[in-house]
Amino acid sequence: MVTTTWTTAERYRPYDQWPTEQLTTLRQQIAQSHWRFGYHIQPTTGLLNDPNGFSYFNGQWHLFYQAFPYGPVHGLKSWEHLVSDDLMHWEKLGPALIPDTPLDQQGVYSGSAIAVKDRLFLMYTGNVRDQEWERHPKQNGAWLTTTNQVTKLTTPLISNPPKTVTEHFRDPQIIEHDGQYYAFIGAQTTDLTGHVMVYQAPAVTGPWTLNGDLQFSDQPMGYMVECPNLVFIDDRPVLIFCPQGVSADVLASENIYPNAYVVGQAFDWETFSFIDPSPLQNLDAGFDVYATQAFNAPDSRALAVSWIGLPDIAYPSDREGWANGLSVIKDLHLKNDRLVQQPVGVSTIRQQVLQVTMPHPVIPQQSELHFTVPADQQGQVTIVTDITTNQGLILNIDTAHGELVVDRAGTGEAVAATYGMTRTANLNAHQPLTGQLLLDHSVFELYLNDGATVLTGRMFPATNADFSLSQTGFTTALGWQGWQLESVN
Repeated sequence: MVTTTWTTAERYRPYDQWPTEQLTTLRQQIAQSHWRFGYHIQPTTGLLNDPNGFSYFNGQWHLFYQAFPYGPVHGLKSWEHLVSDDLMHWEKLGPALIPDTPLDQQGVYSGSAIAVKDRLFLMYTGNVRDQEWERHPKQNGAWLTTTNQVTKLTTPLISNPPKTVTEHFRDPQIIEHDGQYYAFIGAQTTDLTGHVMVYQAPAVTGPWTLNGDLQFSDQPMGYMVECPNLVFIDDRPVLIFCPQGVSADVLASENIYPNAYVVGQAFDWETFSFIDPSPLQNLDAGFDVYATQAFNAPDSRALAVSWIGLPDIAYPSDREGWANGLSVIKDLHLKNDRLVQQPVGVSTIRQQVLQVTMPHPVIPQQSELHFTVPADQQGQVTIVTDITTNQGLILNIDTAHGELVVDRAGTGEAVAATYGMTRTANLNAHQPLTGQLLLDHSVFELYLNDGATVLTGRMFPATNADFSLSQTGFTTALGWQGWQLESVN
């Protein structure tokens, strides 16, 4: 029987002490789910959260994610490993890092990866707790070979946080610059404020030396910064990160925790400072994006992938024994000091062309829709997820005043209703709008104006029927184009 108590002892039970029937029962439950994805990455069983180790090595793309396979809760974490040739079709290779040493015995937490000659180096946080359950985070390393065999280092790269930092010290991002290696680590200082600490080493295995704080904003970053990622786009620095508890005066967000970014005009490697940084901006204007990981690929692209899920939020699929997923891969660009995110590889899974002619065309639950809205139009588009109630995902579009509101209240079972059921994207008034909407059973990704604004969210329709489409209020016809998308899971 699948456990439902989830005491601390259950969450942190060693993997080798779980009965084999736990995973068998979860798989049976999950097989009945109509909320499972067709082309987004999802856990085989249990929980998926932060993407980790996104990299290119040995002729393939590599991606890992934090996992707790024994239930849809945050428990004893490991890293699951996936590889791909095209950033869309991912092969699951199983667990790569398991919490099986004194350096990570309470969980393999988030980290990153970098190719070093003929091996891939993994840098991650090991969650270690003493008998009083006090945390002692370790920044650890491991090598992955061309045959995907992993060997952990037996001593930590960084044994303890600096004295000015609390137990919250995690999520190292490792990069190389001019023959030196740098690690950017999320931290909470003893005054309970969030920071990014910078470490430097002549080799990935160390010795690692603290260089101080990353200087990327004059504003307070709340009580903790998680998942920092520094990438360069057109030689300009972009920091993508999660400032927990940040003031609404610094960054307005309706979600429990935001995923943010800052853009600099240049980067000073002597002082680890952004030159003329932008204000904080939300990476995603939707409901359910967090812990985005980005890296500079060998082909010069800046690529990113996001956890579609949020800490401390329950989702209806939890009762089926699985939780959360990852976004499609996104190609990052800059335009007018703002990030532009464009989905990668979707064209490779297009199948049947959809005849999107009104009224009420049928839309498969795995589909891609493109639409154009002329300037100075006001109306509503509904992706009907329940034909019996004629309710669904609503897009209220106003190109006269420059606003699009996504309303998921009618999509089925409610998610995080405390934080509101609508999200608003501000657009340019009196300008036409283009949109690309990716639908995948219980997740949507909406890219506006070629990715200048993105809204991502979960939805949990009551039935497994195809969706349909309706539009009202527009005085000029919208342009529609669509495809049914292939299953790759």
